[in-house]
Amino acid sequence: MLSPEEQFHIIQSGAAEIIPEEALMEKLKRNKPLNIKLGVDPTAPDIHIGHAVPLRKLRAFQDLGHQVTLIIGDGTALIGDPSGRNTTRPQLTRDQIKVNAQTYVDQAFKILDPEKTTLRYNSEWILSLGMEDLLKIASNFTVARILERDDFHNRYSNNQPISLHEFLYPLMQAYDSVVIKADVELGGTDQLFNLLAGRELMEKMGMEPQVCLTLPLLEGTDGVKKMSKSYGNYIGLTDKPNDMFGKVMSIPDELMVKYYRLASTLSVDQIDAIEAGLAADEIHPNRCKRDLARNLVSAYYDEAAAEEAEQAFDRLFKQHDIPDDVPEFAADLTPNEEGKVYVAKLIHDAGMAQSVGEARRLIDGGGVKINGEALAAKEYNVDPSMLEGAVVQVGKRKFTRLV
Repeated sequence: MLSPEEQFHIIQSGAAEIIPEEALMEKLKRNKPLNIKLGVDPTAPDIHIGHAVPLRKLRAFQDLGHQVTLIIGDGTALIGDPSGRNTTRPQLTRDQIKVNAQTYVDQAFKILDPEKTTLRYNSEWILSLGMEDLLKIASNFTVARILERDDFHNRYSNNQPISLHEFLYPLMQAYDSVVIKADVELGGTDQLFNLLAGRELMEKMGMEPQVCLTLPLLEGTDGVKKMSKSYGNYIGLTDKPNDMFGKVMSIPDELMVKYYRLASTLSVDQIDAIEAGLAADEIHPNRCKRDLARNLVSAYYDEAAAEEAEQAFDRLFKQHDIPDDVPEFAADLTPNEEGKVYVAKLIHDAGMAQSVGEARRLIDGGGVKINGEALAAKEYNVDPSMLEGAVVQVGKRKFTRLV
């Protein structure tokens, strides 16, 4: 096992905050495996590499010899996490949660070591709580303390409704830490209040409090907004290898090191060397991004798939007479109610057709290509994932790259 100082260096890489740092160092100095907690609510069936950021950090802990407890929040999902919300989150049915949970677990174990992972469902203890138990937990928090949370404070100040059951969410997530006796809990920066609530509840119940480790939210392929399916800027864990490779190649150069630290399988020392090489102009950004794309495809598929994806990318962009100086267009890829983007309007907005009607006629005539593939007649609406970082061609000479 590495020294506590060496472990801390690896754990700290890419982290936003460790609260408190000295407590983590003290736990590491005991030279005993720590219990590292991550709780996830299965509110959607598929996860992307933004969701996978804490899973990657969990795997780093496992590789250092620690034990991980992955909690599937099938109990807390019935409440709905208010983090980052300005309205009450719709409550899911238990059947929806069950389906989502299984898909999430299958994808999570593409990253985690099953031998070092304890999988728990918090419905085991949350749904069996009696009124007396719930009152004991709730008595450890004041209304003023809960209203310190930005989400609640802002909604309360703006006279936006807050349902009473939403106040229970941080309490129940905190109780998870008590039940499993967590040493460290991970979460995004938007989860800090919930993580600190767990630390506070453990201390008030006479336990050694957990350390809170937050990780930054990963920007999507547009380089601006956080990665999200609703923004159409995501890289899914189940994306096909060619799509995954192409999406990674579309991210801005300035995000490469962050992607390496939060999403790749490289060691911290390797990433440190890459960061230094880029800063000193000793590594070409394009080669660096290709290596990142290959690493991610290899992580979720294998080396052969990564090699084929790179070859497919080259065939697409080097053998389809696409100019090197393609102009860029900042496209709005927000999907419509059907989860699609109206590409005919996008072509018009990009100045490649004089009207939406003309764009539709060009599509019907086979005159519009996305990454070298012609759209079929009447194919006016396409999946956002087809357009992220894509080169759109209209006719023989009009090109634009969507960013």
